[in-house]
Amino acid sequence: MSPTSSSPTCNRTTATTITTTTTLRASDSLYPFPLAGCLFKSKMRIPKRPVSFCLSLFSPEFSNPFSSRIDLHSGILRKSDQCLGKRKGIRTRGANHLCASYTMDGSHEIGVDDKTPQLHHTACSDGRQDPCIWSSPEGGCKIVIGKQIFCNRSLNMKNIVAVGFDMDYTLAQYKSETFESLAYEGTIRKLVYDLGYPYELLAWSFDWNYMVRGLVLDKKRGNILKMDRHKYVKVAYHGFREMSKEDKVGTYGNTLIRDSFDEPDYALIDTLFSLAEAYLFAQLVDFKDNNPGKVPEGADYARMYKDVRAAVDLCHRDGTLKQMVAKDPKRYINEDTSIVPMIKMLRDSGRSTFLVTNSLWDYTNIVMNFLCGPCTSDGSTPGNFNWLKYFDVVITGSAKPSFFHEDNRANLFEVEPESGMLLNTDNGTPMPQVGNTSPRLPIKGLKKTCRVFQGGSVGHLHKLLAIESSSQVLYVGDHIYGDILRSKKVLGWRTMLVVPELEREVELLWELRDTRKQLRLLRNERDCIEDKIHHIKWSLKFEGGNVEEKQKPSELEELESQRDKVRLNHQQAQRECHQKFHKVWGQLLKTGYQNSRFAHQVERFACLYTSQVTNLSLYSPDKYYRPSEDFMPHEFDILSL
Repeated sequence: MSPTSSSPTCNRTTATTITTTTTLRASDSLYPFPLAGCLFKSKMRIPKRPVSFCLSLFSPEFSNPFSSRIDLHSGILRKSDQCLGKRKGIRTRGANHLCASYTMDGSHEIGVDDKTPQLHHTACSDGRQDPCIWSSPEGGCKIVIGKQIFCNRSLNMKNIVAVGFDMDYTLAQYKSETFESLAYEGTIRKLVYDLGYPYELLAWSFDWNYMVRGLVLDKKRGNILKMDRHKYVKVAYHGFREMSKEDKVGTYGNTLIRDSFDEPDYALIDTLFSLAEAYLFAQLVDFKDNNPGKVPEGADYARMYKDVRAAVDLCHRDGTLKQMVAKDPKRYINEDTSIVPMIKMLRDSGRSTFLVTNSLWDYTNIVMNFLCGPCTSDGSTPGNFNWLKYFDVVITGSAKPSFFHEDNRANLFEVEPESGMLLNTDNGTPMPQVGNTSPRLPIKGLKKTCRVFQGGSVGHLHKLLAIESSSQVLYVGDHIYGDILRSKKVLGWRTMLVVPELEREVELLWELRDTRKQLRLLRNERDCIEDKIHHIKWSLKFEGGNVEEKQKPSELEELESQRDKVRLNHQQAQRECHQKFHKVWGQLLKTGYQNSRFAHQVERFACLYTSQVTNLSLYSPDKYYRPSEDFMPHEFDILSL
């Protein structure tokens, strides 16, 4: 779930406001030039949510990890140890309750230089806060690192003529503690009442902090894996039981042909929507192992995963989830009043804006009304279609990722907003309906008409927006496969991935920068000692037995003892650093010293990535985004800047 610390809201998020004072010395900096001692002090609202994220960009291998994109005086963030949670382990509550409890307190302190102009929010007379966007008088200031947009490949916004958005988990950031719990409970009921699973499951609960994105489920074996970018398994659990190194190697490392870890034998957890089903799958694996006679007959691990997916689909099809969200959107969705100013700024810069979502029109209208509609005195939003004025085209029921294939022959229907009726079109051109001599007129009251459609393909969208080249489109989404990979790989659209976990992750990386340095020093010390040991063993094997050679065994014994001590210290320090990000899975986009498989996908297919979609409002709509310099291993010590 995306943090909303910069979102000026009607107080619709649960957060902790903390003030901290901290001194940053010149010696603390990773930068090659001195920094005068200065006082850091500020306030920021940080919601309590589980997040984990890291990329090699912030590795201690770089003496200047943020490159030229981040000014040293831009207000690097600091945070307290309060954000580090404690996992209480896996436990059973009575005979019928199975859960793995993992708690992470999201509250933490942040400091920014008082003397540096920072992006902030100004209070309104009604108690709300107005967003501070780039084009406002207070805008154009330095941006704290948690709100920055990071660049994998150059993107000149002057070449972009249309900016598009996904809705779910992009514009609409759902609250995991309520929305995912709702989905989890609905899935449990479907498993029990529709698919024949025991009633004991009804007593289970969902720990929404436990799972993270980027994991891979081994359907056949009941294992949950975290891999590096080379597809080597680094962390593995069978249900909630950690697998030993020997088990990992024996299962995934001793094959003549490398496993691709793809469908149909594996499931990729690459969206926040999938966290609940991954957690439930782990619970079922443990339940089957401990109670083999209680699962439906013939239900192996793969069958159980298939049943979980079927139950999830049933929950979405019967409309239960959406009806609950529609009744009380603020319970399930974070409000962000920066969305409207961001879209206005993009439109004022001469760009078209569009929305492409898999949700159907009725649900889309409810969610977008909540996000873009005006707040009333009771904090609700009136139901109307005013939010459509912020878009040129809205496409619902898009069936992404197949929507991005130009050879997709799906029919395009126009939606009549007031009734939800679907009207036939000729590739987007209004058609007279049966019994009429002219097409229906668009809805009244909009200064600039936005047309709403259902279905279709990217070819229809290009025609509606008069797009001449796919590279003129920037699309913002949260799903690496459904939004980013297809639109980038198939079409050549420019892409921005929303990674809500990023905001807290980079703050924690900055806090642990000294620890990361120590890890690298311990690793180098271990390599040096091992080289000495290898040299002595070689000399004992091939050289004569003089007096000097007789002294070498004692020296060898001392070096081996020293090596074991350094190795244990390094392993312990690395484990502690790993657990500070997440007690089980560590950094979301890192596995030890390597980028994770998920990070590899982000790097390949996302031109830009950031923690919130509204971070776009903090930059000029004409900004030229430039990536940091790539480093090969042989360049680190030579070109450390």
